[in-house]
Amino acid sequence: MKSYDEILTELYAILTPYVKTELTLDEGTELVADIGLDSLQVMQILLEGEDRFDISIPLNIIPDIRTIKDFAVQLERLTRHS
Repeated sequence: MKSYDEILTELYAILTPYVKTELTLDEGTELVADIGLDSLQVMQILLEGEDRFDISIPLNIIPDIRTIKDFAVQLERLTRHS
């Protein structure tokens, strides 16, 4: 099981290619409002997260993921239960 900080570091690596401005990613960065992800990009990130963390991300948690912190918390919870 990975720690929250390890998950956060990997999330930054996953998200960095999607950042088109001089935005500095942090836990409060919003995936849609700040990074500007569209629905297809959100799904691509979810799939990459599933592959990287070897988990299945249920689609019903997507509305609960607005920020990088939200995503990291959900990934930590899912990796703990896998």
